[in-house]
Amino acid sequence: MIKKISAAFVILFLFVPVLFAQNDLVNVWKLDTTIILDIRYATTNNFTGKQVYDEAKFFLRTEPAKKILEVQKELKSLGLNIKIFDGYRPLSVQKKFWEIMPDERYVADPKKGSRHNRGAAVDLTLIDKNGNEIPMPTSYDDFTEKASRNYMNLSSQIIINRKFLEDLMAKYGFIGLPTEWWHFDYEGWEKFDVLDVDFKELEK
Repeated sequence: MIKKISAAFVILFLFVPVLFAQNDLVNVWKLDTTIILDIRYATTNNFTGKQVYDEAKFFLRTEPAKKILEVQKELKSLGLNIKIFDGYRPLSVQKKFWEIMPDERYVADPKKGSRHNRGAAVDLTLIDKNGNEIPMPTSYDDFTEKASRNYMNLSSQIIINRKFLEDLMAKYGFIGLPTEWWHFDYEGWEKFDVLDVDFKELEK
């Protein structure tokens, strides 16, 4: 009995420091490699026109990560998939965004920190079995009124698609940002701290 308790204690002792060293952030793609990544900030195809991430990685806190896996599971049963544009974002990157677009409708003030900086927000869209994006109101990071969830001057099918994504995400605890159809915050995001940890540091 003593030996069993000691072994369990050693395992717990070894595990906990690793968990905290990673700030409870997990590489979601490694948990389900069927998730499609299109991490725009690891390319020049984004509103900054610059590559601001060294790597195309998708991290979230453990709790919302588990829910995204559930979203993906339901979508696959329907012949669909998710395409991820962004997840956890280091605070240093948030500061760069604010310099370019200091408008809190679209970019969170780094003094407050964003949901992305907390590892509790995700930017995504839907794709079909052939990898084609399902029609949505705008492209990613569109800073016009068309990206707003209450914008209705759209085709009926696009409105249906937007509502389907919003309802599905809400089912698993994600709340849509009013000004961006692709952005979803995990409920209880405020309980997570703002982080400024580089992707490379997370997987050491």
